[in-house]
Amino acid sequence: MKEDYLKFEKLFLSEYAKKSDEAGERERYMEVCPLRTEFQRDRDRIIHCKSFRRLKHKTQVFLSPEGDHYRTRLTHTLEVSQIARTVARSLRLNEDLTEAISLGHDLGHTPFGHSGEKTLNAITGRFFHNEQSLRVVEILENDGKGLNLTPEVKDGILNHRQGMVPATLEGLAVNYSDRIAYINHDIDDAVHAGLITEAMLPKDCVELLGKSKGERINNLIFNLIENSDGKNLLKMSAEYEEAFRRLRKYMFDNVYDNEVVRQYVDKADRMIKLLYDYYYGNESEIPIRYLQNTDKKTAVCDYIAAMTDRYAVSKFEEIFVPGSWR
Repeated sequence: MKEDYLKFEKLFLSEYAKKSDEAGERERYMEVCPLRTEFQRDRDRIIHCKSFRRLKHKTQVFLSPEGDHYRTRLTHTLEVSQIARTVARSLRLNEDLTEAISLGHDLGHTPFGHSGEKTLNAITGRFFHNEQSLRVVEILENDGKGLNLTPEVKDGILNHRQGMVPATLEGLAVNYSDRIAYINHDIDDAVHAGLITEAMLPKDCVELLGKSKGERINNLIFNLIENSDGKNLLKMSAEYEEAFRRLRKYMFDNVYDNEVVRQYVDKADRMIKLLYDYYYGNESEIPIRYLQNTDKKTAVCDYIAAMTDRYAVSKFEEIFVPGSWR
């Protein structure tokens, strides 16, 4: 029962972990669940929401890839959750809080990956997927009521990007795990796509971090745990941080900004710009739930950000591609 688990947390979890009975108050009152802790309830509410299901049709890096084995935003989220839970369990942090943050961290991501995020940012003057993820769980989900999550989960979702500092170690575990996951699985996808080979990766980085995806993930996790155990912070060794930084830079230089990838990104960029302009001039075609209690620019942005890749392509074709005569 829940009471036994709460006692277990007090006995087992680190003094620096966020205990479930310390969860902050939700914006709206919810009756206490006799079986689940507050962070377990948040995890379940995220898994069952529409935005979570849409992640399976949102791009990670490669737009409209041929083949079933490329990552999507959903599989990325699951890989982040797996890594973050391993870190949390090893450091005796709150695994339920960590999992809830992991599963919700990318709910606000746009279609076409980070290219869609950059396009909406350029159009509107400010759009970041972490802020949109918070907007999703606070406002957009559940027909404008939001998911009514605990403040610890919302803080972790907002502050999961590199350089940001969450209020809990559980949030910081997700912050690290997000980077560990995407760098390594994006290398795997880039090799599969023929953009790079494992042999092309920086030799000194590979020699330190590992020669395969599995080795690198394992070594990065172990180094993070080894340097954080028993401390009120999470960090890797300076040597690992530098090697990881250079590996990330290599991916930006050779994969994310690759000419082949850029061709698809440019097409997605134009598509989103045209869709934004169209819906800004035809707001009656935006679902009413996006128009409630907000300005037109934000409503258009919310609607487009919520689209999956294939839904965005479908609406673009419906609006801009001539159909056959009937």
